[in-house]
Amino acid sequence: MWLQLRLYLLVTLLFALVYAAVTVIASVMEIGDFMMYGIIASAMLILQWLLGPKLVEMSMGVRYVSRAEYPEIYRAVEELSVAAGIPVPRIGISQIPIPNAFAFGRWRGDGRICITNELTRMLSFQELRAVIGHEIAHLKHSDVAVITFLSVFPTVFWFIARSTMFYSYSGRRRGNEALIGIVAFLLYFITNLLVLYASRIREYYADERSVRLGNPPHALASALYKLVYGSARVSKENMKPFEGLKAFFLNDPSRALNEIRELAQVDTDRSGSIDQHELLMLSTKKVKIGLGDMLMELMSTHPNMVKRVQRLSKIAM
Repeated sequence: MWLQLRLYLLVTLLFALVYAAVTVIASVMEIGDFMMYGIIASAMLILQWLLGPKLVEMSMGVRYVSRAEYPEIYRAVEELSVAAGIPVPRIGISQIPIPNAFAFGRWRGDGRICITNELTRMLSFQELRAVIGHEIAHLKHSDVAVITFLSVFPTVFWFIARSTMFYSYSGRRRGNEALIGIVAFLLYFITNLLVLYASRIREYYADERSVRLGNPPHALASALYKLVYGSARVSKENMKPFEGLKAFFLNDPSRALNEIRELAQVDTDRSGSIDQHELLMLSTKKVKIGLGDMLMELMSTHPNMVKRVQRLSKIAM
């Protein structure tokens, strides 16, 4: 409930911020048709929403598979979909060299869940089922659509900043335009941070929903740990083509090297996984997160992994 409340408050804040800013800017610049910025931004996001699934499939090298090829994965997806009360999504295998999983689709009935080959080789079935539960949760709550919708707010301010800072309206009120452009750029930065915060809330919520679907918290925690470890071993050359798509992933692969060092505090027996005992110990343990990592989290679509695992430890109590 607290995660939901935070998201509702965030959406309300974004609406209020955009409405107030657009009203003031339109008044200062004496522009009656100022909502064109919102219309342009919305049109671009609708186009992205319509074409997004095909672009993801092409970028991620997705191949949809049959029940005969992956019977256990099919069964897990079906069971978890029924438990979550959503249509069974299409199941794909991605050929990218990064161990991960992701869900996408325009609406619930158009849902797709994809798992990379690397991840299927790395996780136990219990861990893989917990990951699938996380992705099912994203489909259950239409997270792709939610984040796409929220992204319209910083996009509006980007258009305003771009138009007022780099173009003039026939030489009229250039001083005001420059000032408004600077303010709009600052608001773009602030609203972008708020959208990233919303994305991190959705990740926490998907973790909790996976547990509520019957997956043990330590199974998901261990899967996340292995996923970070696997991502840390991927070379920068192999990672670079997928930097723009990491919002779809279960974690932020570009932060894996830092996170694997932090997660060493959790894996006390150095087994390469997190068992139930280690997770319960974490619920009362004070973990160390560097200032740099906290700042990096502000600019990320995903929560800090140690904080995320610690939240799972509190669910396990």
